[in-house]
Amino acid sequence: MKHYYPMMVDLSARRCLVVGGGVVAERKVLSLVEAKADVIVVSPQVTSRLEQLALVGQIRWICRPYQSEDGLDSFLVIAATDRQEVNVEVHQDASQRRQWINVVDRPDLCNFTVPSSVKRGKLQISISTSGASPSLAKKIRHELEDVYGDEYHLYLDLMQEVREWIQREVPDHKRRAQLMKELVSDEWIERCRTHPNEVRMMMFYWIDQQISVRT
Repeated sequence: MKHYYPMMVDLSARRCLVVGGGVVAERKVLSLVEAKADVIVVSPQVTSRLEQLALVGQIRWICRPYQSEDGLDSFLVIAATDRQEVNVEVHQDASQRRQWINVVDRPDLCNFTVPSSVKRGKLQISISTSGASPSLAKKIRHELEDVYGDEYHLYLDLMQEVREWIQREVPDHKRRAQLMKELVSDEWIERCRTHPNEVRMMMFYWIDQQISVRT
């Protein structure tokens, strides 16, 4: 059994190769585009969505079957064709180059997996079953989507702004830490849900009050 090390990877401007142009490949490409990767798709045919992405320059589409040199200089490679012999060839080439390689539906040929994820702005929660049960990972993702709503998107945007302000305006590091600790509460998250237009003003007013009391 493989043992995976969980990590978040910055793919900005990194060259990523996706071999295949079907629905599964499209899903992989869309997640790479969202991560700001430099995406190359190699396939004789692609979905209409992938063709549109290529037309507007968000990805590069090489319209032909896979060739070994396609993977040169790629940071990671994803094989997502419906032909196992091609997927195996992509895996062999990437392995020889010591690249990150993911072969769809073949965890034995992967040295990384893409977990099921819940995203709410800066919050990202990933679920992995190490390939044992993608269906369970999907089930857990749906459960987490109900727990962590869009209010977390707003909350984390505010927390970043507030943290930068506190670091700049509050010289005492212990007071800074205490303020940030008190802001991490269900109460503020609930206010982001119920009062999205007023919560920023409420939060900064609360901070001013706390600083005044302790001065």
